[in-house]
Amino acid sequence: EVAMLTSETDKSARLDEIATSSLYRDILEFQKIRNAQVLYSLLKALALQVGNEVSYLELSRTVGIDAKTVEKYIDLLEKSFVLFRLPPYAANRRHEITKMKKVFFWDVGIRNAVIGDYRPLDRRNDVGALFENWFIAERMKRSLYRSLRTRFGFWRTHAGAEVDLVEETPDLTIGLEMKWNNAKAKGPAAWHAEKFAWKLVHRDNCVEFLR
Repeated sequence: EVAMLTSETDKSARLDEIATSSLYRDILEFQKIRNAQVLYSLLKALALQVGNEVSYLELSRTVGIDAKTVEKYIDLLEKSFVLFRLPPYAANRRHEITKMKKVFFWDVGIRNAVIGDYRPLDRRNDVGALFENWFIAERMKRSLYRSLRTRFGFWRTHAGAEVDLVEETPDLTIGLEMKWNNAKAKGPAAWHAEKFAWKLVHRDNCVEFLR
C-alpha cells in the first residue's frame, strides 16, 4: 500500500499510522500488555542499533524494564512479524544459544517510521545499516518463498573479523557482505581459510541475489 502511494507525504503519514497504531494492536490487545510506551521505547532502541549484536541487559537499562521482560517483548515482536533475530553462525549449533543475536526489521519502512527518519539515502548516516537490514530481510523472504532449507546467521571472530550474513544449505555455505557503495573487499582471511564461498553485495548488484 505504501509503495503504491505517489506522494511522499502520504507515504510517511501511512507509515506513521502503522507504526503507532496498527503495529501494536495485536500485541497490546491479545498479549495483555498495558504499557505501550515501554514497547515503543524498546522498538526504537532496537531500530537505532540495527546490525549490531543486542544485549538484553543493556536494553533493559535503556528502557527501564528487566532483561527477562525485554526478551519477552522481543519474542512477541518476532512472533508478530515486526522483527526477527539473526543468530551467530557456528559449526557447533549449541554455541549459538550462548551468544548475542542481532535484531532486524522485516520492513525497513516500519523501522524508519519508528525512528522518524524519512530522509533520502544520500542524506543519511545509517544507510549502511539500512541497506544491510533490507537485503537480509529480502534474502530470508526469498528462501521462505522458495521453501529452501537455509540456515541463516552472522559470523564474527574474537579478533573482529566479520561476515554480515551466512547462509548454510545442505550443498553450500556462503558468506555475504553488504556494502552500500561498490567498494572493493576480499572478505576475512579466516572465513576463506574455512573454504567457504563469499560474495560482496552492493547497490549495483543486489537485485541479482534476490531473483
